[in-house]
Amino acid sequence: MVKLADNKSRALLCVTFYRLWKYLMASLQDQLLKAGLIDTKKVKQANKEKRKDTNVARRAPEPVVDEMKQQIEQDRAEKLERDRELNRKLVLELEQKAIAAQIKQLIENHRQPKDSGHDAVDYNFTDGKLIKKIRVSPLVREQIARGLLAVVKLGEGYELVPRIVSDKIAQRDKKAVVVVNTKIVTKEVEDDPYKDYVIPDDLMW
Repeated sequence: MVKLADNKSRALLCVTFYRLWKYLMASLQDQLLKAGLIDTKKVKQANKEKRKDTNVARRAPEPVVDEMKQQIEQDRAEKLERDRELNRKLVLELEQKAIAAQIKQLIENHRQPKDSGHDAVDYNFTDGKLIKKIRVSPLVREQIARGLLAVVKLGEGYELVPRIVSDKIAQRDKKAVVVVNTKIVTKEVEDDPYKDYVIPDDLMW
């Protein structure tokens, strides 16, 4: 009960001081007006501005946006996005170089001879929109037609590899395999000289 009485006394005292302050301010304003030290219009304008400020202060204040901080955050976010894109391109480039190296090694390790001298013939094929040809023996041309050998691209030239090797190359880059015909299965096993061909696990990756 004592505490409650004290709280009421403090509240009453605060109200009394506030009213006294308003009275003194109004009295001072009147005295200045009478003395001609301030203008009536200016007093009214000041009171109007004061009421306006009070009303604004009563509303929920909106957070002030720090434009500099916002710009810094935006710049940081844009830099992170650029860095991510650069890293993505770098990783993709390294992957493409690794794949190209794998294909080159597969071809160089497993390419087959093309011709056997004076009886060599032209084998014509298309690479995209271009017509190309390589010199091969009649037997090799037959093996290409039967899908036992495939034509693959190495640099600016072309090589022949067994079908099993071309399948490995196509897994990495289909564009590197230029000609691969549907394999013709024959009853005679000896017709396929590459039936037991094994790709050694010697690739450097």
